Amino acid sequence: MKLGVFRAIARVFVAFAALVGSYVVVAAGEIPALKAAVDAGTLPAMAERLPENPFVVDYDGEGKTPGVYGGDLRLLMGKAKDIGQITVYTYARLVGFGPDLILKPDILESAEVLEGREFTFKIRKGHKWSDGHPFTSEDFRYFWEDMVNHEKLGRKGIPTNMLVNGEGPTFEVLDDLTVRYTWASSNPAFLPALAGPSALYIYRPAHYLKQFHPTHSPMDKIDELVETAGAKDWIALHTRSQRQRRPENPALPTLQAWRNTTPPPSTRFIFERNPYYHRVDPSGQQLPYIDRLIMSVASKDVIPAKTGSGESDLQARYLRFDNFPFLKEGEDRNGYNAYLWSVGKGSQIALFPNMNTSDPVWRGLMRDVRFRRGLSLAIDRDEINDAIYFGLATPSANTVMPQSPLFREEYAQAWTAYDVALANKLLDEAGLGAKDDDGIRLLPNGERVEITIESAGESTEETDVLELIADHLDRVGVKIFIRASQRDIFRRRAYSGETLISVFTGMDNAIATSEMSPQELAPTGQPQLQWPMWGQYFETNAKAGEPADLEEVKGQLDLYNQWLAAASAEERKEIWHAMLKSYTDQVFTIGTVNNSRQPVVVSKDLRNVPEEGVFTWEPTAYFGIYRPDTFWFER
Repeated sequence: MKLGVFRAIARVFVAFAALVGSYVVVAAGEIPALKAAVDAGTLPAMAERLPENPFVVDYDGEGKTPGVYGGDLRLLMGKAKDIGQITVYTYARLVGFGPDLILKPDILESAEVLEGREFTFKIRKGHKWSDGHPFTSEDFRYFWEDMVNHEKLGRKGIPTNMLVNGEGPTFEVLDDLTVRYTWASSNPAFLPALAGPSALYIYRPAHYLKQFHPTHSPMDKIDELVETAGAKDWIALHTRSQRQRRPENPALPTLQAWRNTTPPPSTRFIFERNPYYHRVDPSGQQLPYIDRLIMSVASKDVIPAKTGSGESDLQARYLRFDNFPFLKEGEDRNGYNAYLWSVGKGSQIALFPNMNTSDPVWRGLMRDVRFRRGLSLAIDRDEINDAIYFGLATPSANTVMPQSPLFREEYAQAWTAYDVALANKLLDEAGLGAKDDDGIRLLPNGERVEITIESAGESTEETDVLELIADHLDRVGVKIFIRASQRDIFRRRAYSGETLISVFTGMDNAIATSEMSPQELAPTGQPQLQWPMWGQYFETNAKAGEPADLEEVKGQLDLYNQWLAAASAEERKEIWHAMLKSYTDQVFTIGTVNNSRQPVVVSKDLRNVPEEGVFTWEPTAYFGIYRPDTFWFER
């Protein structure tokens, strides 16, 4: 649709009513909440607020209906820092995924890629920040030159996803609306990083932040701002003023659908609509439909009860599967629907044998594939599914789910059949054939095979699953104990090699496509509990940790580096399959079940929220790819 059509709609569209299904939909030429400001001349009309070529949401393709403006969407969060989840949920990105998981320009008008290494970004003409200031290439230049490459603001260095073989890109401003990033080699991780739930933000509102930067503002004025804000120095003030992911600064302009208006500390944060938001519905009406998001902070332990009493209009965070019967019971009484979405994790509960454990005897055992396969075969996943998930989940290795185009049955079934005889055979072959009088296997040094599985202690579901696993492994002569500790202590113990096996959720992105990074399948970061020291070595460019010295693990790293260098989609797909095959066959992690269910509570008046969806961090950004800016209230 051309700009002239959008403007005509915005100028002459009078209120009309049309039946859509069983709902009466009313659209108007101006957003009611903004009409007074437009009439007073303090805010431009819709046509002047929109970019010349807005992003038009595909309602037919996404199964949506036209909406009406107005209303407050209430959400409950467990702590004030959860304000960052709003940026995840609202999900406006330079390029982003839709429900089809295809990467497309969003904030950008176009993103042209040449040879996988040259990225030319075109900004939408007329696009503005939430304060009405133009969004231009200067905002990209400011981030790159005045932040990342500044001697004081850029101490952390160039973001990891902007490094190829340790080198950053060449950055160019081609004109007011066009920038280019060029690497010497392919960088297929760049666009997915821009689309991530915790996105790589390569732009900042330069017009706002320059007041805190000595290159652009006199130091005496900056010192006054530092003193007023009670900051340590100008670096600290600039850092906390520019945060995109956690929008605690109400003065910071944004490109998201709603902007925070409440400074911390607070237990109630109000987000108001961004009047310059770049998306429209198919009729040319500016999104979002909903006027405000209201995020209230409550103890996470009472959030299920508050949700069940109708105090949230859209809730999944802090709801557990075992809350579902209670939530379902209150649907009609308290005016909401309780849905069950799929959880997009490779495994709802997974075991992570620590191949970097400090004990030399156990380290050798954890690196023996026969031991890992034996443990996996001893687990009765059908019992876990029936007892904990009412048969609704799917027994599986820790791998991609059927919703992923990369799914293959062989990956899901690798070493997951409940086979006590084969498990015993493999454990014998791994050097654990001797047993004591209690039937517990003995290590080569004569000690009993007693394993403490460590957890962050945040889930009764996790504890219930571990109790079943303890019973299963006892049948093959392996004694299991469970230790829970706070998450930071739990991770610190794993990183330092004190942990033998950890328990956590499986693959973060189990609905991956070949265009998304396979970094979870290779040691690329310290938080990977099965090989934290190898991951740290890669993550720090050999400055810390240890180099991988297991051939099968080095093979995963080689494949990952091949993916980073791949120039074609077919190459990347083949590499993904090679990594998935090795990852599941080698049982680097031990999965239990996936495709489990997440309760999602939705107000009966809230429209355009799918009844079925995938609730996960990556790549869906929880609600993000379902576009909350298109949700609307019937009432």
